[in-house]
Amino acid sequence: MDYLYLKALHIIFVVTWFAGLFYIVRLFIYFAEASEKPEPERSILQQQFSIMQKRLWYGITWPSAVLTLIFGTSIVVTLGLYDPFPSWLLWKLSFVLGLYVYHFLCHSIFKQQQQGMLKYTSTQLRIWNEVATLFLISIVFLVVLKSALSMVWGIIGLILFSIILMLAIRIYKRVREK
Repeated sequence: MDYLYLKALHIIFVVTWFAGLFYIVRLFIYFAEASEKPEPERSILQQQFSIMQKRLWYGITWPSAVLTLIFGTSIVVTLGLYDPFPSWLLWKLSFVLGLYVYHFLCHSIFKQQQQGMLKYTSTQLRIWNEVATLFLISIVFLVVLKSALSMVWGIIGLILFSIILMLAIRIYKRVREK
C-alpha cells in the first residue's frame, strides 16, 4: 500500500516538474522576444516575465524536481529494485540524470535572464524547449514498456520525432516572419 502512495506522489511531482520545465522555457522565449520591443514596452514586459519566471522556478519547478527525486528514490527502496537493478530502470535513470542536467542548464538561463542577460535567441530557446519533450517521451516509453528492444525502437522514433520537430520549428519561424 505504501508503494502505491509513493508512486502516486512521484507521478504527481513528475507532472508538475515537467509543467514547470515546459513553461519556464516559454517564459525565456517571451523574455528574449521582449528585448526586441521599443522602450518602455521592453522594460515592462521583461520585468513581468522576470517575476513570472521567479515564481514558477522557485515555487513549482524546483520543489517538484526535489520531490520527484525523493519519491522516486523511496519507490526504489520500498520495492528493493536496487539489487539487482533491472536494465530498463538503469536506462530510465540515465535519462532522468540527463533531465536533471537539463534542469540545471535551465537554471543557468534563468539566472542570466534574471540579470538581464540574453545569451540565446528566441529561436534557439524554442529548440531548447523541445529537449524536455524528448526526455518525457524516452522516460515514459521506458517505464511503460520496460524493454530494451522497445527502447531502441523508441529512440529511433525519438530521433525521427526530433527531426520532424526541427522541421516544424523552421516552418513556424518562416510563417511568423512573413
